[in-house]
Amino acid sequence: MQRWSEEHDVELLFIQPGKPTQNAYIESFNNRVRTEFLNSQWFRTVIELQTKSHDWMHGYNTTHAHSALGYLTPEEFLATYETIPLPQKSVAA
Repeated sequence: MQRWSEEHDVELLFIQPGKPTQNAYIESFNNRVRTEFLNSQWFRTVIELQTKSHDWMHGYNTTHAHSALGYLTPEEFLATYETIPLPQKSVAA
């Protein structure tokens, strides 16, 4: 990670130990992964872990209600928005 960040001119910033409020969103997500996914089942193989984690992540990103979205699923939240085409530049201008 350190080498990659140096090669791409990216500064790595880490939260201080014991200060989860410095990055509350990811800490909340990490807790959700731990409680809803990792602690709730056993994995016999790495392949099984990968398959189940893919399924969980897909459900989390599509059909799981999120408090930040007003307890709507991401699909329901997206459906509340109308798609409005961007204004086009006039050819005559």
